[in-house]
Amino acid sequence: MPHSRPGPDQAVYVISVAAELAGMHPQTLRIYERRGLVDPARTSGGNRRYSEADVVLLLRISQLTAEGLNLAGVKRVLALEAEVARLEAELEVAHSDGSRAVADVHRQYRRDLVPVKQSITLYRGRRTR
Repeated sequence: MPHSRPGPDQAVYVISVAAELAGMHPQTLRIYERRGLVDPARTSGGNRRYSEADVVLLLRISQLTAEGLNLAGVKRVLALEAEVARLEAELEVAHSDGSRAVADVHRQYRRDLVPVKQSITLYRGRRTR
């Protein structure tokens, strides 16, 4: 039976593997969790399970701290990045809705417009002198 690759949000990595993938110590991951920077899934036994998305987030945190941000700054940057992503998605939906509405209006105009036979009548009146 072929194995399927887990999705980016499927929690599969134990803390030691996630730490290794992110180039961190497992204790660092625990600190990040306590500070609210990462929220790994838990097994029924309470063990942490990290997803691929969590590992990507840990790498982003590592990048930001390497650039000199403290954990409060990292948390703020991550919140702002999430807000930007949310707003971009909202804008994309609004753009799609707007494009669809414009297309609907154009279709309606085509149905409502009645062709008019255009003709020009020339009147040749008498000229008086």
